[in-house]
Parts: sequence; structure tokens; C-alpha cells
Amino acid sequence: MKDFWVASGHHLLDRDEAGRLLVTDAFLKAYLARPELLPPENACEAELRLHHELLMHHPRRPVTGDEIAAMEDADARENWTFMIAFRDLLLSAPSLEAAYLKLVRGSAENTPPLFMNQLAQVVLRNALDGEQDPYVLRAAELFFRPQRVTFHEGTVLLADAEAVELHEQNRHASPLLNMLGGPAVTELDILDEANAAGYFARSDAFDMVLNLGGDGLARRGLATAMAAWIRHLLAVEVEIEPVDRIEDESWTWFVGLDAEATRIGNTLWNGHELESEPAERVIALFRLAFSDTREVIPEVGTRPVWLILAMMPDRTIRMKPQNLIAGLPYRVAAPAS
Repeated sequence: MKDFWVASGHHLLDRDEAGRLLVTDAFLKAYLARPELLPPENACEAELRLHHELLMHHPRRPVTGDEIAAMEDADARENWTFMIAFRDLLLSAPSLEAAYLKLVRGSAENTPPLFMNQLAQVVLRNALDGEQDPYVLRAAELFFRPQRVTFHEGTVLLADAEAVELHEQNRHASPLLNMLGGPAVTELDILDEANAAGYFARSDAFDMVLNLGGDGLARRGLATAMAAWIRHLLAVEVEIEPVDRIEDESWTWFVGLDAEATRIGNTLWNGHELESEPAERVIALFRLAFSDTREVIPEVGTRPVWLILAMMPDRTIRMKPQNLIAGLPYRVAAPAS
């Protein structure tokens, strides 16, 4: 079986009997070794000692407020306050899935988006364990990697925002590439049947483009990933299918998969007409149905739940997978008597 997203650190984690992820010292050490958490060379002695001499050897070691306050740089003190709070949450929760749910249902606003994305990736990697469809896996990257949208020859192309930025920097350095013109994203590999098998070898590079508008496999892949996410975190079975439009005069429920989609959905929900520009920002629509209607609040019942994915004015997509958890009209079934 082919592996993917190795850099998420999933192989460093243990699992309980239910398949939930359990924190290990190896995972914490690898997390502390990430480039964004490594102190710079000019960091003060207090920060270097905390990272290099203490936490890298004893990653579960309690860190006091005084140890953070002793750092000279204000940004370092803020970063370490967030980091230790995040680490302590992971250590106190029974699993990484439980930690994610606690953040989604309470304190996500106080957690840096980077930490939320990294946690979402490793939890999603567990939810998709055994998945061998490259379209599902590439589409699932939207959960934790911002995407740049390009409209090209009647298609909607999604490329990893960081990969595109790096490619554009290299392109500007080459006069020949600048002369050739055309969208930079078209110079990257677009996922198709011919190269799909190569996804696994390069999954940590996030350098394959997804044709979300012109390829039904891509939209169905995203639908499959969302259903697996809900199943894994809520133990609820749903069916999600892509649709071209919402044919429902009286919406019962919708979930915006990102901030812009939520804003657009709220505008429509309140009976207002969308201007042409916001309407054009809608990238994909999905219809969700619960397999067991007893798990749905009575106000929704058998009515569909509409999912909206949109891009920001700068043509980026920053999906918020926590909305799929917090925004569903889901209710916990009453315990058996």
C-alpha cells in the first residue's frame, strides 16, 4: 500500500483500539524540529536552552510562564505561549482527534491557523488511511493548504498557493519564461490519468494542480474526503455529491466551507441578491444527506444540507474543515434505555 503525507508525522504516532491517534515523544520532537518552530540563530539564551537542551530531550516537560517571560524577544514570547498551550492541549486530550474537536468546539480562535492546519492534516491522514485514489488525496489537500485559483481555457485550476508563489519567483528569475507568458500554474503538472500514479511519490511537495472545474473526478474526490472527515470525527455516515447549482427555493441548512462561502451563503439565506462579482467567487457546490435521519436535528430532517466552497477576492481558497464539524445540523443520538 502506498504511503502519502509522510511529513505529517502520522507514522510517529500510536493508535488506540478505535484507531485514534495518540501522542508520542517522537511525534513531539519532530514537531519541535519543524522549521517554523526552530529558534533563529540569534535567539536569546533562554529560548535556545528551552528548545535545544530541555524540550528536544524531554518534550512533555512542563514549561512555566517565567521561562517564557525570560525570553528577550516579544514575538518569541508570544510564539512560545501559543506553542506550549497547543502542546499541552495535545497531551491532555485522549487523542489528537479529541484535541481537534475540543479546538473546533471552543478555543480555535486562540490557536494559530498554522497549528490548526497541521493538526487537521495528520487527523485527515488517519481518516484517509488506506485511500489509494490520487484525486481524493489531492482534493483533500484543500483541508490544510491554501489554494490559488486560475481560470484557464474553460477550466478551474487549483494549485497550492505556496507552490505557485515559489514557481512564480523562479519564473521571474528567467527572462525566457517571462517572455513565454501564460498563467504560471499551467507550467505545473495538472493531475490526470497519465500522471495520477505519481502523486504518492510527490505528495509532500504539494506541487500537482487540481482541475476542479473541468474534471468530475476532482469534485467527487473532494466529496469523498469530506465524507471521510465527518465519519472519522463524528462517527456519522453522510453522502456528499457535487452539484452544478442549488435547486432549492427554500434552504433549510447550508455550511460555508470557508469564510467567503459563509458570507455568500448568509447573504442568500437572508433573501438578498448576490452581485455578479461575489457570485463568481463560488467555486463548487455539494449536497449532503445524512444516512440516518435520526442523527439530524428535526428542523432539517430529510432536507439536503448544501455545502459551498468559494474563493477570496484575491483568488485564494482557505478552506475551514472545522466548519464541516461545527456547522452540520447534527445531534447526538439519545442513549439507549
